[in-house]
Amino acid sequence: MSVAVTGPELEFGEFGALRDAVGESGRVHLDRWLPFLMIYRGEGGGPSLARHVAINGPAYLVWEPRDDRVALGLLERLVEAIGERLGSPPLIFILSDQPVPLVSGKAPTLPRFIAEIGASDDPGARRAVARLEQAVTAIHADLRQCEVDRVAADDDRLVEAPSITLRLPSIHLQPDGNVYPQLEHEISVAFGDALLQAACAYIDDGKRAPPAHYRALGRQAFLAAAKSADRKLGEVSRSFDFLLSVSPINTGEAMQRFVASKAREMPQFRYRPLSIDPDTAKRALYDIDLSILEDPLLARLLSEKRREVDQQLTMLATRNTPSFRPASTMLYGIVEPCLLDDALGLLQSTDPAPPRGNSVGADGVAAAARALIAAYQTLDERFAAEVEIREDVSGLMVSGPKLMIGTDSIMPAHRLDALLAHEVSVHLLTFFNGSTQGLKVFRSGLANYEGIQEGLGVFAEWAVGGLTRTRLRLLAGRVVAVDAMLGGADFIEVYQLLREHGFRRSGAFGIAARVLRSGGMAKDAIYLRGFRQVVDLVASGASLTPFWLGKIAPGHAPAIEELLHRGLAHAPVFIPEFLSRPDTTKRIERLTAGLPFQSMFTPETGSC
Repeated sequence: MSVAVTGPELEFGEFGALRDAVGESGRVHLDRWLPFLMIYRGEGGGPSLARHVAINGPAYLVWEPRDDRVALGLLERLVEAIGERLGSPPLIFILSDQPVPLVSGKAPTLPRFIAEIGASDDPGARRAVARLEQAVTAIHADLRQCEVDRVAADDDRLVEAPSITLRLPSIHLQPDGNVYPQLEHEISVAFGDALLQAACAYIDDGKRAPPAHYRALGRQAFLAAAKSADRKLGEVSRSFDFLLSVSPINTGEAMQRFVASKAREMPQFRYRPLSIDPDTAKRALYDIDLSILEDPLLARLLSEKRREVDQQLTMLATRNTPSFRPASTMLYGIVEPCLLDDALGLLQSTDPAPPRGNSVGADGVAAAARALIAAYQTLDERFAAEVEIREDVSGLMVSGPKLMIGTDSIMPAHRLDALLAHEVSVHLLTFFNGSTQGLKVFRSGLANYEGIQEGLGVFAEWAVGGLTRTRLRLLAGRVVAVDAMLGGADFIEVYQLLREHGFRRSGAFGIAARVLRSGGMAKDAIYLRGFRQVVDLVASGASLTPFWLGKIAPGHAPAIEELLHRGLAHAPVFIPEFLSRPDTTKRIERLTAGLPFQSMFTPETGSC
């Protein structure tokens, strides 16, 4: 099939970017100069898997048959322009849909998962199609592994360039013609990934250097739809302060009354009025249309975050009701038997130590925090953290760019360095590193980031030599308290359980108040769980660098790797200062050399 070359001159951006309408039905998109192009010619109104795969790619041309003349003319000019720029013609992926027999949802069998692949007789195309076949046969979806049928290349080429034909099986369709959305997402992402692998093989001709990772061929620009969705999601997330909203404002006063009652009367906690209507916020949350995002990875990350914000709003809506407790387990999970065993082991192997040494109050903590923040600002002024001393918080708390210190906070002087490493050099640092990334979600936190984030904080305490056994008892006590709370224990029962484990009245009350706040919150189990995760990562030789570039969860490591290769994320601007200390380096070296968990902790020099 050939047509005359018609249409206006192509106007590429500085690095080859091109995005425009084609005729009445089509679109062309080039992220940048790339040596391949995915094309789809077919009706645009139906649930085409091939079209879905194409428009998720970094370089595509899609159109309906009625726009053949415009689209094919444009295709010829694209091939010519890319060839002139890169020195060789691009590889053309010709994508189409392959119907499969639709099977009733009541049938005991599923349609076979077979893709048809063909290639033109060019060395580069043959090399690429071999890699494509390997990648496609490795695809698993819905308990099926993809098979490949090799077919002859189309005799009537759409354009004179190396080409690969890929016919995608329509197993994503239901018998009534609607789609299975999760299956459609899984296989479209998998086939898109396979095409990038094939493109990488095409480049590797012995003359050109292929990228270090094939995913570096993916998109390197955030489209307006992704930025808009990220911005709107951030607006909803920032419209309320979750931790402040679920935390009491009168902990000190409530403890005095509780002690005066000889621990017989339930404490009465007061809370801030909610600054938002959770139902209204949820409507705004789900008004964000993620279906228009053409990048499956970004769509997944933002969708996961939306579900997490939804869960937080559910907790706010059920604050101080019986529904709050189960809602918190949706967000933070339960206490696993192995985690409870760790906690009980720590409590049984250590004794509480009497308080000794000098103490530091709120003003001293604030001064030291500002000094550490100033040190980071000498590296880059974007570390614009604020420090507030407040009457309505207990202890230390980071929220966004702020470190909040309770007015009545007091701590042993030897613990100050460790707690600032936790709060400033982990929580604030990852916030400001995330703020430098292209999407705001990296500073507010990807879904389920809190466990590893708190684990990194505790690891920082250990790394600077400030994680004493007393501190470990506190973290272990929180786990035991959460487990008891989830088992139905009330405040007094949790308090008495902690007293039996050797906690003083103030310590037992403080843990119980955190765990029973707003009706019962499972968050406090994540500190010890996250610490064990970090210890296991470091002991295995894994790098913690990805966790500094923003607030992410361990499950996001492959996604971060891909975004780094694609240029959609960059290395962290700030690295925790404690990692450059000689004593920290020695401790980490001992850990990677096989230091047992129970031997990690410093002798008591005071009490936390």
